[in-house]
Amino acid sequence: MICLVIGEIQGHTCSETSKEVFKDTKGIIDISMYNGVGISQCARIPVRLFVIVSMQRSGSGWFETLLNSHMNVSSNGEIFGQINRRQNVSSIIETLDRVYNLELLTSSSKNECSSAIGFKWMLNQGLMQYPKEIVDYFGKRGVSVIFFLRRNMLRRLVSILANSFDKDAKLLNGIHVSHVHSHQEALTLSRYKPTINITSLETDLGEMESTVVKALDYFNSTRHIIVYYEDLIKNPSSKLIQVEEFLKVRRMKLSSRQVKIHKGALSEHINNWDDVNKTLSGTMYERFLQAEY
Repeated sequence: MICLVIGEIQGHTCSETSKEVFKDTKGIIDISMYNGVGISQCARIPVRLFVIVSMQRSGSGWFETLLNSHMNVSSNGEIFGQINRRQNVSSIIETLDRVYNLELLTSSSKNECSSAIGFKWMLNQGLMQYPKEIVDYFGKRGVSVIFFLRRNMLRRLVSILANSFDKDAKLLNGIHVSHVHSHQEALTLSRYKPTINITSLETDLGEMESTVVKALDYFNSTRHIIVYYEDLIKNPSSKLIQVEEFLKVRRMKLSSRQVKIHKGALSEHINNWDDVNKTLSGTMYERFLQAEY
């Protein structure tokens, strides 16, 4: 196993091989072999392949915009958001080939020479249904995995509920948006405070964490890195440098226009905060109640 960990997760550790330098030629393609944007200018440029593995409402959209602000990185969004691309393992492999053979161009495809090409893959988009076949594919193609995770699943739940509400309410001028680019838009969306089902709350949080642990176990043999949303919020420069080193791209100042929606204490964003606080106090999830940023 070759992996780097930014942060930690219970029960998951890297072996000594995490210190090895990735020297083989897997995950490197000769871009002069393919047809695409700006290929004539990019002959013989080695391109490393990657995938961002995450869960909805974990900040992965923000993270991907940061990566895409690098002139040599192209991350193509949620490729498997389209169901027809993940109907079975054959359609998944076919789609992976299209992405990594540079045959599937998206709005993130660049005119500059890309030295790292990938996409974002949510755990509920077929990834967990065929782990063996996907791990084998990643191994053969040398795909590096970036796990982008959230420690505080209660904050993630708030974001899920608020985003679900806005799909119908369309608070911003009658338009539903999952991400915003101004503080005023963020303030408007954050005014909605979801009511959380306290009866199933501990079970819901447990299932979220269990899904993450299972994914890490499935893909433990891949070359991977674990990045936590909370760490990136607190120390963006340091964490992004580690990601750039993992992708073996040159260091650049990365930026995003996205603005965080739910800032400050969770008590400001949950309608039945007192009930939630009482339910989780004294449990293993009590840590989620604390303000982190």
